[in-house]
Amino acid sequence: MPELTNGNQPNKTLMKNIITLQFVLFLTFQLHAQKNEKQNFKIMSYNVENFYDCVHDSLINDNEFLPSGMRAWNFTKYKKKQANIAKVITAVGGWDAPALVGLCEVENDKCLYDLTHYSGLKNLRYKYLHHESPDPRGIDVALLYQPNQFRPIHDEAIKIRYPQAPASRTRDILYASGVIPSGDTLHIFVCHFPSRLGGEMESEDKRIYVASVVRSKVDSLFAVKSHPNIVIMGDFNDFPTNASISEIMKARPISDSISSHCLYNLMYKLHAEGKGSNKYLGDWGALDQMIISGNLLNPRNSIFTSQSNSHFFDADFLLENDNTYLGKQPFRTYAGMKYQGGFSDHLPIYTDFWYY
Repeated sequence: MPELTNGNQPNKTLMKNIITLQFVLFLTFQLHAQKNEKQNFKIMSYNVENFYDCVHDSLINDNEFLPSGMRAWNFTKYKKKQANIAKVITAVGGWDAPALVGLCEVENDKCLYDLTHYSGLKNLRYKYLHHESPDPRGIDVALLYQPNQFRPIHDEAIKIRYPQAPASRTRDILYASGVIPSGDTLHIFVCHFPSRLGGEMESEDKRIYVASVVRSKVDSLFAVKSHPNIVIMGDFNDFPTNASISEIMKARPISDSISSHCLYNLMYKLHAEGKGSNKYLGDWGALDQMIISGNLLNPRNSIFTSQSNSHFFDADFLLENDNTYLGKQPFRTYAGMKYQGGFSDHLPIYTDFWYY
């Protein structure tokens, strides 16, 4: 009997070795397959509308969003706003969290820290880039990023100083460059152009000037990079057909002829179809846009996208009935001065990029 057991032992060892080898080969095959399959790289932009904490900052005009202010903005409302923003980002991501999220109308670093550490985003482990801007109301732009998807190598706040109104202040443009998993460098601009408050034409010159500043920075990248990967996103307070976007930034609709040294507006076609991120007097329009360099439209590039991969995110929970103009409209935090606990007056936008 012992001889029979000893005689079978080499067979058992052989079987274990075969199984181990098969498992190693399976893992190797899986890793090789993943490396050669395109991977998702989602970029999102969202004007969250007045994401203030409820602590007074003597350097800005935040009185409206304090417990003693006209909106009675308090910690409970702040936490609700924080949870709503996290819900939107999570919903846009689905199974894959957005690699990059450009945010507009964020008050300060505390808001971003709380959002990434104490909301539904905490398990996604976002990090962020942010600079305090000289905007009188203290609302800034910021960039959330997944550290395993984007490794920042440079970031800066591009200051805006109007030649004809040097004392006037507005939010900075956030510029960041970083390395993505494909090994490529991605250049990101997060923008929030001057508002239309006081009239579209009366404020147009300011948006045109900010657009010229962004375009100048883009031209600098084109001058030193043969095929740069550039993404410009945010709330432009102008439509794709307005002069600041179409003439000054020279962001054109996507056509059959693509140049790596031209800019293309992924929201141009959607805007022409009557879709948008914001509704004003019954009409939807694409104030929020994503503009990219032509290299990112080349399917042979190691990271790329196409017109069909860009969307306005219009989930039902982000909308409410429009009783004045019919249809739907964004579900806002406030309806006038009445608190209703909604999300924003803007819908998010996102684009699915792919890399190998």
